[in-house]
Amino acid sequence: EKSTKKSATGGAKKLSAYNKFMKTELAKVKVEKPSLNHKDAFKEVASRWKTAAENPKNAK
Repeated sequence: EKSTKKSATGGAKKLSAYNKFMKTELAKVKVEKPSLNHKDAFKEVASRWKTAAENPKNAK
């Protein structure tokens, strides 16, 4: 029998900067443009990531 519970020593992986950005921005885009389907909303957010301050590649 396999257990589906996480072990006490395990846990969720920390989200990367990209994952955090996508999570928050995707929610914003879906509110701003409710007519967009998920795929198109995801594309919109991915394009925002390219110039986002949160993107480590844009750090100066």
